[in-house]
Amino acid sequence: MPKRNVVFFLSGVGFFLLFVLFSYLVHKGIFTQLDFNTTVRLQDNIPTRLDDFFSSFSVIGSFEPMIIILVIILVLWRKIVAGVALLSGFIIFHFFELFGKYFVNHPPPPEFMLRTKRLVQFPQFYVREQFSYPSGHSGRTIFLAVVILFIIWQSKRFSQPMKWGITGIVILFVVIMLVSRIYLGEHWTTDIIGGGLLGAALSLSGLALYTEKKTS
Repeated sequence: MPKRNVVFFLSGVGFFLLFVLFSYLVHKGIFTQLDFNTTVRLQDNIPTRLDDFFSSFSVIGSFEPMIIILVIILVLWRKIVAGVALLSGFIIFHFFELFGKYFVNHPPPPEFMLRTKRLVQFPQFYVREQFSYPSGHSGRTIFLAVVILFIIWQSKRFSQPMKWGITGIVILFVVIMLVSRIYLGEHWTTDIIGGGLLGAALSLSGLALYTEKKTS
């Protein structure tokens, strides 16, 4: 196995172990005050006229749009083994998400903090559960971001300025998505961190199966 693949695999395992440890700490309520303070600060400092803008990311980050985007990217990438591994990892992520929402004692922000405007409602299995850990939107976003950035940077079709430009756009999208989850009162900060750790773990593990074409 190439050295880079070993690094990706070990990084994936490392992020997963961090997710497990962090989940335990969240379950014990270690970060309760941090969660509340962060949400209050964001809602106090972001004007309500941006509610519609941030709410649009609730739609974009849902399961249906994200898996469609991922499938399109993987089809265009044409790496069968890595593609199947990544698609499987994306699906597996949601089993961990559901497990966390049932077993990690972490209630979501109270209803009076919820600012989401329901622009589109997908009939999906994910609803506002009794517990909110981890964030599915956060995990899907980080998962997709890792895949996109890897494909862009390993490709020879893009110039360096283009790669940096796309990287900036991806990072900006990730930041807005994660902030929107907290600001809208959909999730606590710890939900976002947990989802991000899990998304990174599974995407990196899938990329560990990537192989380059051999040239003679």
